[in-house]
Amino acid sequence: MELDPILLSRIQFAFVVSFHAIFPVFTIGLASYIAVLEGLFYKTGNKDWERLSKFWLQVFAVVFGMGVVSGIVMSFQFGTNWSNFSYATANFLGPVLSYEVLTAFFLEAAFLGVLLFGRDKVPQGVHFFSAMMVAIGTFISSFWILSANSWMHTPAGVEIREGLFYVTSWSEAIFNPSFWVRFFHMGLASFLTGGFVVAGVSAWYLLCKRDVEIHKKALSMTLWLLLFIAPAQVVMGDIHGLNTLEHQPMKVAAMEGNWETSRGVPLLLFAIPDKENQTNHFEVGIPKLASLILKHDWDGEVPGLNEVPVEEQPVVGIVFWAFRIMVAVGMLMVVFAVAGLFMRKGGRYATSPWFLNGLRLMAVTPFIAVLAGWLVTETGRAPWLVYEVMTHAEGVTPSLTGGMALFTLIGYILVYSLVFAAGIYYLMRVLRVGAEPEADKKDHLQRPKRPLSGADAAWEEGVENHE
Repeated sequence: MELDPILLSRIQFAFVVSFHAIFPVFTIGLASYIAVLEGLFYKTGNKDWERLSKFWLQVFAVVFGMGVVSGIVMSFQFGTNWSNFSYATANFLGPVLSYEVLTAFFLEAAFLGVLLFGRDKVPQGVHFFSAMMVAIGTFISSFWILSANSWMHTPAGVEIREGLFYVTSWSEAIFNPSFWVRFFHMGLASFLTGGFVVAGVSAWYLLCKRDVEIHKKALSMTLWLLLFIAPAQVVMGDIHGLNTLEHQPMKVAAMEGNWETSRGVPLLLFAIPDKENQTNHFEVGIPKLASLILKHDWDGEVPGLNEVPVEEQPVVGIVFWAFRIMVAVGMLMVVFAVAGLFMRKGGRYATSPWFLNGLRLMAVTPFIAVLAGWLVTETGRAPWLVYEVMTHAEGVTPSLTGGMALFTLIGYILVYSLVFAAGIYYLMRVLRVGAEPEADKKDHLQRPKRPLSGADAAWEEGVENHE
């Protein structure tokens, strides 16, 4: 059987992006949380906030390192597997990806050094400022990356001459029609990821009865955050869906499993899409609800996949089920966020075993939702690299063979497995050690002073002789 270099290149890029994406989406939210902790410590002087900041900063450093390692190699694939695409889009994507490095990565790296190694070496205000700069840097980074990705979905501000994209308006290209909804959707996803991970880890420590007071504070903070962020993400998801319906209707048709353009379309809870026969099997749905959600009208018209040729339709099964996984996880997040509000009575949110164990399990759900969302986004764009302008077949490297693509795919899987194993090992070590113990105040007061320097000793000896 002949190996397909296009399919293998797509699988390879999907694997690398999926592996990499789980780290930034966590560090973006966690960086902001650390900045809040540093701000509380700076304002109140309460050592509990410092202990929490030190602990989560260790977690951040490990995850940030894994993200950097997995992200660096990602750009190489543009040249090795997608050289035609890279050459054609270089006038826009080249500068945008460079701006990400110049404006975000350098900012994060510089201030992360101060944040990691500058405690007690720089003024406390400077340390707090460094935490804020790292947090801002993560958002600047996501700004440029999402601008580039959104442009591939909704290209704007460019014209094509002799097969190359030339920028005619930088503002239109950077702030393309789908950029802002994607940016805010991902921003909220980052806060949800950071929030549920912090909540899950705090719940584990509370179940183990370790450092109860500080982790109770951490859990309380994150539950308040999740109470507002989780419902907000539902609203933003709806806005994102309407934007996608306007600019990428076939993606929405695949998400809904809708083959024929029609009115009063049901919301399918279960179905087995059959692309070959252009139909669904074993449908279970709620009548007219898809039309209401997408068109805000019970009889609203929803586009069908049969509006385009079969070869221009995405892989419907993957998009259909990935979308349902993402939505189901999102609803579960809302349930736990609201439950946290009711569990506050009598402090049950920090003592109830079923709730704390539930939060432990919920710590992994944001990553599932993010990966499912990326599958919907990227698989739903197929067969286009640049939507309705360049296909995967047109963008792949001409000289690439299936064997070469398979060899590099296996190499990435092996190397990333080692990176992931090492990262998880160090994260587990950090979690087992826990937060830094609080200094014993009595010990601190009775600690001997530093030995006198030679000059001081001589001065004191002179005083004694004089007396």
